[in-house]
Amino acid sequence: MWFANFFIAGSMTMVMPFLSLYIESFGNFSEAYVQRWSGLTFGVTFFTAFLFSPIWGRFGDRYGRKTILVISGVGLAISVLLMGFVTSVFQLFILRLCMGVFTGFISTSQALISTQTPKDLSGQALGTLQTGNVTGSLMGPLFGGVLADSYGFSSTFQLTSITLFIAAIFVLLGVREFRIETEDEGQETYSRKEVIRHILLNPILVTVMVVSMFVQIAHFSIQPILALFVSEIHGTANLALFSGIAFSAAGVGNLLMARRWGKVADSIGYEKILVFLLIASGIVYLPGAFVTNIWQLMILRFLLGITIGGIIPVRTAYIRQVAPVSIQGEVLGYSTSLRFLGNIIGPALGGLLAGAYGFTSVFFTTTVLLLLSGLSLALMMHRQPTTANHYG
Repeated sequence: MWFANFFIAGSMTMVMPFLSLYIESFGNFSEAYVQRWSGLTFGVTFFTAFLFSPIWGRFGDRYGRKTILVISGVGLAISVLLMGFVTSVFQLFILRLCMGVFTGFISTSQALISTQTPKDLSGQALGTLQTGNVTGSLMGPLFGGVLADSYGFSSTFQLTSITLFIAAIFVLLGVREFRIETEDEGQETYSRKEVIRHILLNPILVTVMVVSMFVQIAHFSIQPILALFVSEIHGTANLALFSGIAFSAAGVGNLLMARRWGKVADSIGYEKILVFLLIASGIVYLPGAFVTNIWQLMILRFLLGITIGGIIPVRTAYIRQVAPVSIQGEVLGYSTSLRFLGNIIGPALGGLLAGAYGFTSVFFTTTVLLLLSGLSLALMMHRQPTTANHYG
């Protein structure tokens, strides 16, 4: 699964650094127009992903997650391949919309690993899986920037689709899924209403899921316009390459620490680590509003990767603790839906803020969201101490 996630994450992020530049190539547009459509085109994928994630999660719980992974990989490959042939912003927008139906590969792989890992090692295992995502995310933007500068945007999309097909084939031929039976679960199937009730009766679980949405809003607010920000502070020379490096800097920090955060959380508690990472991420994000050159931005992106990169595996490991195995895919599906909702709001919000008030406003807003998320989770832990420590 590590290699499959590496290919998927790399392929998904290869085009991110130059998405706004790709939109610029379709015509002579104003800067505000490009910023607005960069946010909308980036975020629309997550609208359909928001709708379909719980459905895929429920199907995975019932029929096996390997099948869902193969379907997702092939669907992504076809969508990205067609993006290399578009001639207008609207065509790209529609394909990104369709792509969202299949954007459940990584969350489904997390559910697969989570359900087949001992609870006391889930943070470490999911952190290891996260390194595959991060390594792909690290190499993808850099490789994509080089390809875009060398061969053009369309060829990069077409080459990206090949790696997605490879990931789907790898899962089909190389992954085995075992049905896990547990003694403490007398009920094998749950209705959708029962799953939702289980979530709502756990206040900290609800808070973790909602906080995940705000983290995505904060994290994705700058990503679709990062290339434009790099252009402002660095200039247009090798812009796709330097945008890719800026993307990848966060991946380096994530790669170094994701597994370690999971291991630490296994020992001292997932909620405690989540609170720390949220507050630390907010503190690291703020100086981005004041950078004056590309190297300052890269250092801050690296530090952000160290902090914000641990949130996903720790959050998923927490869900592993509180959700029965037979519904973990669906619970993760709802959690992923909220994350995708954040992915929808974040790029649109970032594009609108940058267009109206400048890039600085995006960094300020992001900082506030991350700090409020950390404080909200800490407050809920204080109010529900028994729930927070029930698995310790």
